[in-house]
Amino acid sequence: MPWPPQEPAPSPWDFDLSEVDPGEDLVGVGGDLAPGTLLAAYRSGVFPMGLGEDGARPMGWWSPDPRGVLLPGRISVSRSLRKSCRRFEFRVDHAFDEVVERCADPRREGRWITSEVRLAYGTLHRMGWAHSVETWQNDELVGGLYGVAVGGLFAGESMFHSVTDASKAALVALTGFFFADSHPDRFIDVQWATDHLRTLGIEEMPRHEYLRRLDRALTVPQVRIGANEGD
Repeated sequence: MPWPPQEPAPSPWDFDLSEVDPGEDLVGVGGDLAPGTLLAAYRSGVFPMGLGEDGARPMGWWSPDPRGVLLPGRISVSRSLRKSCRRFEFRVDHAFDEVVERCADPRREGRWITSEVRLAYGTLHRMGWAHSVETWQNDELVGGLYGVAVGGLFAGESMFHSVTDASKAALVALTGFFFADSHPDRFIDVQWATDHLRTLGIEEMPRHEYLRRLDRALTVPQVRIGANEGD
């Protein structure tokens, strides 16, 4: 994978949120999933998710208000989760396509990851922007997450697990990689703060505050996630 990440061609699409009403999550419809479009969206506080059945087109563009975020030093690890983490091995970008495929499992309720989305994020991965943090046990992939890293932002997209605590453990591992330099302006975006994620320290942030924090995060140096574990 290239380092530093390859900058794609600019997007023709504008993700201006200045006239979006507070509390409105869906901020646009249409467009494409070209690398430049995706990066422009993340840099503007927006991410894609299709509006059709199981995530099919038309493409929707979302900026939740409030937004679920994990700030540096806020991860909450229970005693049982800490014990689980010791049973796992964590790898970065060893099985990106498989992680996305497992997240897109058609048997999952609320599935939204289409073949178009898988191809788009696979392209971002090969350009150095999208990453997977994987949980392995006995050399078997048992959990993980994937997302996009831009400056001090890691925008989480989805996670999966096939054994207890494996997806939670992947998030814990991500914080170790992404917050390793202790830069106060880094943060992890999880889109919506579910009850499940709140147990890990995820909190909600109004969109106007999120966008201010995002502006600062985009000035933070890009980090090579997982470089310290041999990636």
